Amino acid sequence: MRLTPLTFVAVLFLAARGFAADAGSQAGHGISMYGDLKYAPGFKHFDYVNPNAPKGGELRMGSSGTFDSFNGFILNENAAPGLTYLHDTLLVASADEPFSEYGLIAEQVEVPPDRSWVTFTLRKEARFHDGKPITPEDVIWTFETLRTKGEPFYRGYYGSVEKVEKAGEGKVKFTFRPGENRELPLILGQLAVLPKHYWEGRAFDKSTLDPPVGSGAYAIDSFEAGRFVRYKRRADYWGKDLPVNVGRFNFDYLRYDIYLNETVELEAFKAGQYDFRGENSAKEWATAYDFPAVRDGRVKKDPIKHNRTAGMQGFAFNTRRPVFRDIAVREALAYAFDFEWSNKNLFYGQYTRSRSYFDNSELAARGLPEGEELKILERYRGRVPERVFTQEYQPPRTDGSGNIRDNLQKAVAILKAAGWEIDPQTRVLTQRDSKQRLEFEILLQGPIYERFTLPFVKNLERLGAKVTVRSIQDSAQYTRRIENYDYDMVIANWGQSASPGNEQRYYWTSAYGEKPGSANLAGVKDPVIDELVELLIAAPDRPGLVARTRALDRVLQWGFWVIPNWYIAHDRVAYWDKLSRPAITPDRGMQLDAWWFDAEKAAALSKKK
Repeated sequence: MRLTPLTFVAVLFLAARGFAADAGSQAGHGISMYGDLKYAPGFKHFDYVNPNAPKGGELRMGSSGTFDSFNGFILNENAAPGLTYLHDTLLVASADEPFSEYGLIAEQVEVPPDRSWVTFTLRKEARFHDGKPITPEDVIWTFETLRTKGEPFYRGYYGSVEKVEKAGEGKVKFTFRPGENRELPLILGQLAVLPKHYWEGRAFDKSTLDPPVGSGAYAIDSFEAGRFVRYKRRADYWGKDLPVNVGRFNFDYLRYDIYLNETVELEAFKAGQYDFRGENSAKEWATAYDFPAVRDGRVKKDPIKHNRTAGMQGFAFNTRRPVFRDIAVREALAYAFDFEWSNKNLFYGQYTRSRSYFDNSELAARGLPEGEELKILERYRGRVPERVFTQEYQPPRTDGSGNIRDNLQKAVAILKAAGWEIDPQTRVLTQRDSKQRLEFEILLQGPIYERFTLPFVKNLERLGAKVTVRSIQDSAQYTRRIENYDYDMVIANWGQSASPGNEQRYYWTSAYGEKPGSANLAGVKDPVIDELVELLIAAPDRPGLVARTRALDRVLQWGFWVIPNWYIAHDRVAYWDKLSRPAITPDRGMQLDAWWFDAEKAAALSKKK
């Protein structure tokens, strides 16, 4: 539904290519992080779209929970699904390059060799839905408003911007604070531009169900709060013929129906009440899609492979809580999670165990540090665990039988060395000096997570810990608790891109350890990690970025901030056979905005029904 800090996936890009501009700077139709752009000036469309895709039809989708706002930029609200279709950005990313963006609202982007500023030249034809032109004043107002009134993420994401100003007719210039930060031009390119004239006199930091004025391919057509929202493709969309948009936004209507929970949502899909479903549950994927429409081909069950960086999902320790401040406790409790048994018995063998914060990519730290990575880590010898240099991190393994006695014995040994003891009579685990029992709560976003959490809890209880599980189905209540760090342990997911950068501050640095609403869910406050994040952001080239990311990854691994879960290298999607998609799937996976309504398939499907 909503792109939140918990699930936030930050896509980072940039580096100049084009023709000569002022004072040694470079300007062009796009920009990439370190190398050449794939698409030259004058390109017609992205390779992974069908430029001849027909327009028409409706794409119906489902979502569980509720919504009470059309403002997706602020904290403490339930934003409607699909709001990103309303607002265009300065640049747009290509899905088949790691770090590149091309002009959307901005027809040209200019940077100097040191990336100390970026200037965007806006297209004269760019318009909001009410017909008013998109101006530098709109860009400046949007940037300042998001930084002061938007959710806290923006303050960190834009924290290195020193000044924004109008730089001539149709131009906006962002000047950056001193320091290497090559991705900042692209970060600014991601800015969704909002209409200043619409928001003047309105409270931006409040939820609202007034359909906003946007500039994108779709506008809100109709809605009923908490039940559905329908978007209509604008026939007069100003950017429909731009190369970055050819072959995209093919449906006349997008509709999201809201269901009480994911169980009801799945049943609605099986009944044909909506068309497209992305499946998050391995169990449901393995067992719930054996229904007549799948068997006779009316519904396509389609795993679509991708090459995205997997990031990290795991049981996150809230180290703001005294019980988890001891790194030995965090290390020991990881031995109680039996991934191999869960994958075999609950997930039908679909997953790979996570061990890195950047799995499924070259950014993951493997083996022992060497080369440039080792040089970086040597600066911190004595300030990081010695195992950073001598051991490859691997999460505890089992044989999948469910018998984890050996692992629990290892956990007990670690706990005893850290001052904990198990009473031989009561089997209660307490701190030796204070006699305080090891006790905590695991917060879950609904009962779907209980089936792999409860076996984990049983193993923790065998260690003598007292663990409770609280499942919250009310998404607003769950979000409030997450944003205020009101939990002991939570299942967290840190998405990663092929080019990590500024968002790492939001994930791991001390500055965000206590700020409500950040993605530093584990409460990491470590000067070494702070320095490694800044070093990563300042990487001068791709090899440097890889080495610095691996150094950060390795230190995070040995900090035991999470008990790693798993990842999967394909998207599990199912859809009624009236949709078609392009032949090429880019590295980032399937691009739903490049699919289309297939009238011939729809007619055949109607006959089958």
